[in-house]
Amino acid sequence: MGSLATEAMRSFDENFKRVGEEIARAAEKAGRDPREVSLLAATKTVPVETIRYALSQGLFHIGENRVQELLDKYGALEREACDLQFIGRLQTNKVKYLIGKVSCIQSVDSVKLAREIARLSAAQGLVTKVLVQVNIGREEQKGGVDPDALYGFIDQIREFPGISVNGLMAIPPVCDKETVLSGYFSAMRKYYVDIAAKKLDNVNMHSLSMGMSSDFPLAVACGATMVRVGSSLFGARQYV
Repeated sequence: MGSLATEAMRSFDENFKRVGEEIARAAEKAGRDPREVSLLAATKTVPVETIRYALSQGLFHIGENRVQELLDKYGALEREACDLQFIGRLQTNKVKYLIGKVSCIQSVDSVKLAREIARLSAAQGLVTKVLVQVNIGREEQKGGVDPDALYGFIDQIREFPGISVNGLMAIPPVCDKETVLSGYFSAMRKYYVDIAAKKLDNVNMHSLSMGMSSDFPLAVACGATMVRVGSSLFGARQYV
């Protein structure tokens, strides 16, 4: 094993421990059980050897942003040892590559996309879990359902066989003020709780996925049940 690989593993060990401690501290401060919060490692550009090592150390949930990168890594992952999810923006014509390979697609933001996931899943006798991505900051350049359309959107896609609406996901705007960012996270928590209270058929609010490397402790404090952490675990992304 080369010195670079050894150093990457040592760095991961330290980061994994620290991130886990930060999640636990944020949860406990908010009066929550840290076990309510899942850590999903965002593994975009992370070499598969590093991912395999991370899984051997106790990491379980991993998420890829790009379909082709996920497919490139898929064969080298021990599927029984991990929960693989898709967390990036997804084109309808690429859904076919993910069905049966991922447990959840976190970025559903159009009826067309939901319908295609449902159609292809049902054709294989599968039910694919999806999270509805909410454009909580109403940013034109970002994907996600407008908050004002959220309830109607969920009411429509929950009728599709082949998918199960499993929660919500969001990527809030970049904020300099913690109070503003907290407002976005808290708004997402309110939608999450309100939708759960409706007890709709085929809607199970199991996951509120929000918070990344720069802000995951605040997301946990505001009610996230899953945080998506990349650089805080693996270091800065290495782009080829």
